[in-house]
Amino acid sequence: MKNIFLIVVFCLFANRLCAQIPAPAYSEYRFYEQLAAEKRLAFVPNPNTYNYDVTYQKLEIQIDPSQYYINGAVTTQFVAQEDMQTIVFDLSHQLQVTAVWQENQLLSYTQGNNELRIDLNEGVLTGAMGEVKVNYEGVPPTDNEAFVQSYHNNSPIVWTLSEPFGAKDWWPCKQSLNDKVDSIDIYLKTPQAMVAVANGMEQSQTADGNGWKTTHFKHQYPIPAYLVAIAVTNYEVFEQTAGTSPYTFPIINYLYPENYQSAVNQLAVTLPIMNLFENLFGTYPFHQEKYGHAQFGWGGGMEHTTVSFMGSFSRGLIAHELAHHWFGNKVTCGTWQDIWINEGFAEYMAGLVVAHLDGDDAFVNWKKQKYNSITSATWGNLYLTEEQALDSNRIFNGRLTYNKGSMVVHMLRYVLGDEDFYQGMKQFLNDPELAYGYAVTEQVKNHLEAASGKDLASFFNQWIYSEGYPSYQVAAEIISPSQIKIVLSQTTSHPSVSFFQMPVTLQLKGSNGETELIVLEHTENDQEFMVGVSLLDVQSIEVDPFADIITKDNKVSIQEGVALQSGEIEVFPNPTADTFQVVFPKDMEVLSMDLYDTKGKLIRKNINNPYHSSELSSGVYVLRIETEEQIYHKKVVKN
Repeated sequence: MKNIFLIVVFCLFANRLCAQIPAPAYSEYRFYEQLAAEKRLAFVPNPNTYNYDVTYQKLEIQIDPSQYYINGAVTTQFVAQEDMQTIVFDLSHQLQVTAVWQENQLLSYTQGNNELRIDLNEGVLTGAMGEVKVNYEGVPPTDNEAFVQSYHNNSPIVWTLSEPFGAKDWWPCKQSLNDKVDSIDIYLKTPQAMVAVANGMEQSQTADGNGWKTTHFKHQYPIPAYLVAIAVTNYEVFEQTAGTSPYTFPIINYLYPENYQSAVNQLAVTLPIMNLFENLFGTYPFHQEKYGHAQFGWGGGMEHTTVSFMGSFSRGLIAHELAHHWFGNKVTCGTWQDIWINEGFAEYMAGLVVAHLDGDDAFVNWKKQKYNSITSATWGNLYLTEEQALDSNRIFNGRLTYNKGSMVVHMLRYVLGDEDFYQGMKQFLNDPELAYGYAVTEQVKNHLEAASGKDLASFFNQWIYSEGYPSYQVAAEIISPSQIKIVLSQTTSHPSVSFFQMPVTLQLKGSNGETELIVLEHTENDQEFMVGVSLLDVQSIEVDPFADIITKDNKVSIQEGVALQSGEIEVFPNPTADTFQVVFPKDMEVLSMDLYDTKGKLIRKNINNPYHSSELSSGVYVLRIETEEQIYHKKVVKN
């Protein structure tokens, strides 16, 4: 089995403490994730559970939310990894086991030190399937706050939050981080007036005629023990429908009656967020069942698979919990060193919500806030060293893991273009070796390289494995009304990188406020570019106007120059309708011609000359022409 380090959001304190969380949205869930990490780092897995692989569990649990008590039976099917005469489960010794069965035979067992050891009447050979059933009851321990009984508006509620290792406090399980249960059934027997919640899809509700009912849930995706969750109270249910045919699925929200309407209003945003994430990263990973939210008694959130437990319904928290169902629940970072995969992508997905729901200007401001934080210090690697991966403060560093992580994800999109970036990430998420399993940094790189055909070794070495950021120096010389020579240089903030190879967007502004964009492929320091422009009077140049690069303290100088000694590159007809052709001075050898939009997105690579432009939408484009001596940029207008 592969190691798993699921990064999930949870709140360790009551609401009164959650109010002390800093203002930025990510600080809230970062706080909970860091506290979870501290416990996981201190956790010593039970080696006595390593000799079997759990394949299926059935939980039959009776709960009255007005009482702090649990009565249950758990059936476990497992595959022996070696010949077995005993099997061990993690289970708090404060819960009393009343009987253990193997088929129809009662088994002997012992309890102690949070462990249940069962002697099997019939041994299980290596590779064979075994099954045992454990009956138990009692008052769960309170140390981990994994099983909680409390009140909301004078109504009782029981809910669980086992993250990271509290599942043993309320059911016999295997808590080690190297196993997932392939599927589970959960039967919750509760007072008839109460509503039960669990992972997966509700199958049925059956009343017994004595004031009790049993609600059956089935979950058929791999799940670790501590993401199994239940809750029982007087919920009101609000249902939405999401997804696109043929993969439509319900979003089932379990809400407190006292704030039902306000919660319904806030939850309306879940649908556009879900639509956005599905459109960009592929179908919701658990679409064969459901998504949903359940209110509970802490101030943060926890993305229990298919049903996030929520202390509030802010848009940022809704987006973050949902994003983790792609990066965290479906594909999980393989080690703490790769934590940026979980948190960088989840944070960036929350930023994409800003872009698509609030507009481009809001997204630029979001990115500027990120890189202002990142560049507040000159150092900081994204992929952690082994030593750093032992420090929860470093693992969940807000400036680096969240902010730099999200901006590096954006820069990958910026460098590759939308088509290759999103295609590569969909292939990553759907890789049979990774889906519902674990991934490391090199596997992200490999999938993006396969989708784009680009070598990303330099990008990953500079932005992920090394430290710092560039500061750009632009020296512009106006050669003629339609040509500018630009010398682009950079200094770096940290000695681990001497040069950051990146496409750099410049925005030229004329005397009347008109603007023009050019994208320069910066591959070496003091690089010279000859750029064709349409502005008659360039007054200023802005580096990285859309905040696409982590950079700071950029400087620009502009001066008048002398005329070109040779003929210029010409594009005609320009504006164009169906076809345009590029005419070059004699003896000029062209290496490539690529077409970009004005925001630097690659539209077509290695275009023909002449080029049939009828397929282009109306608008302004930039033609990047690489020759043996220079890189040129020509503006092309499509009518």
